[in-house]
Amino acid sequence: MPNPNSNDSMTLSPVFNRAGEATELPRFEIPDTMMLPETAYQIVHDEAMLDGNARLNLATFVSTYMDKEAHLLYMQTVDKNMIDKDEYPATAAIEDRCWRILGNLWNNPDVGQAIGTSTIGSSEACMLGGLALKRRWQAKRKAEGKSTENPNIVMSTAVQVCWEKFTNYFEVEPRWVPVSEEHLFLDGYELEKYVDENTIGVVAIMGQTYTGAYEPVKEIAAKLDQIQADTGLDVKIHVDGASGAMIAPFCQPDLEWDFRVDRVASISTSGHKFGLVYPGVGWIVWRDAEALPESLIFHCSYLGGDMPTLALNFSRPGAQVLLQYYQFLRLGREGYAAVQQGSLDVAQELSSAIAEMGPFELISKGDTIPVFAWRLKKDANPNWNLFDLQDRLRMKGWQVPAYPLADDLADMTVQRIVVRAGLSHDLADKLLEDMRAEVDFLDKLDAPMPREGQGSHFHH
Repeated sequence: MPNPNSNDSMTLSPVFNRAGEATELPRFEIPDTMMLPETAYQIVHDEAMLDGNARLNLATFVSTYMDKEAHLLYMQTVDKNMIDKDEYPATAAIEDRCWRILGNLWNNPDVGQAIGTSTIGSSEACMLGGLALKRRWQAKRKAEGKSTENPNIVMSTAVQVCWEKFTNYFEVEPRWVPVSEEHLFLDGYELEKYVDENTIGVVAIMGQTYTGAYEPVKEIAAKLDQIQADTGLDVKIHVDGASGAMIAPFCQPDLEWDFRVDRVASISTSGHKFGLVYPGVGWIVWRDAEALPESLIFHCSYLGGDMPTLALNFSRPGAQVLLQYYQFLRLGREGYAAVQQGSLDVAQELSSAIAEMGPFELISKGDTIPVFAWRLKKDANPNWNLFDLQDRLRMKGWQVPAYPLADDLADMTVQRIVVRAGLSHDLADKLLEDMRAEVDFLDKLDAPMPREGQGSHFHH
């Protein structure tokens, strides 16, 4: 790690440095003089070359491939600012069209009464969903003459870290429902222990970060129905569908997790995950205006009319919203179903092959979202662990993360693969070939691998 306090400098290669230009540049100060654009380009290009190959990154959920027409559209629209709806009314209209398309995809009963927005990613969308739940709870408590102190939100310990940020930034107590071997995700079990009059809502995840599992929204809602019957508490659900909200409608259309479940107040997703768009774009749709308190909406004039705007960020790219519309037009239901099912097929092909590799047992098999995880069997070779396999695969260019699970399962280490559009059957076969070779190498060790501090917690 370079020391920002040192007078560190970078030396430019004479191959692309031009006569008359500096051959050394300060690393942490703006240079005194101009340089030719091609020299500056080459410096940045070569520095970024040291990043991993995005297509071989099996850790990320984020899209790493779009076709050449999308690239062309991206370049032509990279200057559009999403917040400037007066200047870019066509882009604003397309944003409106996109979230309504999603509302219909998620079986909203009346998209004319719904409200939604694009965001910079699903984390911002989750923050807005949580804020709306908090404001609704506060308004209801005030109307009843009750205290608005100490709001809480109920969720599994396996939620993505953005929910920890939400509780911290917006001062809401997190009520963590622990994951266990018997209950690997939030399923309504003992939910009554966590819900009380200060509960603003429950978060259900459609596609857990750790394992890819869907939390059963319908079962959670049924438990909340029971809680309301017993206590009178009417608690709504926000569905964090970062990945699953763009898989389930196409590949598991009969699964009821969306606005078909009456308790679902809002749904968020990530356009730049299985929405198949480059980062960063997310989406959130509320069931109706009642689900989104007016206090969260800012009004600006738009073509002589009123354009509601709601987001935590202000200026942000408009290009990704246009890319999302491009994908909706380009792929349609048929195309999305084909792309997502292709990823699911590769995920299940990989998971079944990995399950056959002696030392591993699957935690999930990639039949919800195309994400699956495995752990070492209890009787596996004690001379190596999944962090060692992660390191060996990294040497071949593959990024396949190993990490401990959350809280009560923190002593269980798993390894996970996210299959995205672009990971073909051929690439998957190459990965399996490399995995078999590295497992074979590790199994032949007659002493433990030397280790330093390994792994990092995704959460908690």
